[in-house]
Amino acid sequence: MKRAARLLLPVMAASCLAAPGPSSRARPATREDARAAAIHPVADPSQMQAWLARVPVTRDFPPDFAGSLHAYAPAFVIEMSTAPGCLPCADLWSKLGTLRRHYGWQVRTLSREDALLRSGRLGLPWVGHPVAWVRPIDDPSRMVPIAIGTDHAPNLARNVWLAARMLTGVRAQVGVRALSRFTGIVGASPATRNHR
Repeated sequence: MKRAARLLLPVMAASCLAAPGPSSRARPATREDARAAAIHPVADPSQMQAWLARVPVTRDFPPDFAGSLHAYAPAFVIEMSTAPGCLPCADLWSKLGTLRRHYGWQVRTLSREDALLRSGRLGLPWVGHPVAWVRPIDDPSRMVPIAIGTDHAPNLARNVWLAARMLTGVRAQVGVRALSRFTGIVGASPATRNHR
């Protein structure tokens, strides 16, 4: 799972370098540059939908996808961080609720402190809310992040399926390569809103 954390930062750095501006030519991208390029704070539904429109939607699923998700449901739980007034949190919660109804998965909320601790353990940058994880019901110390920010429902479902497979023996690097990239569409903090 440490590999998952290592792969996230290069993806963020690549997105930072994809649109060079005057300042990006003057110096190499830093971790802060990568983090800023990969995080999209949104304060209203139109901003959130505009960012979601840029995210590719998973179209290919294995033939046993639905059956596997049903079979994994009793053994795993999805947990996510949230905050009052966070639009992407509500969007993610709604999509995970649909997944819960279709496949029988438990979905719970996490405190901000627990989400921070989990992110730190994997070396993931803390980007705010929401962050979602899959973990075995009987083992709170083993987990795989499935979303940093909200995402399309098919991407979330595929990440849930891959996380369960990784936690039941699929090699981590194989699963990480197949995970949908994290969108970074997160709720705007009060400071961000005031700055605008």
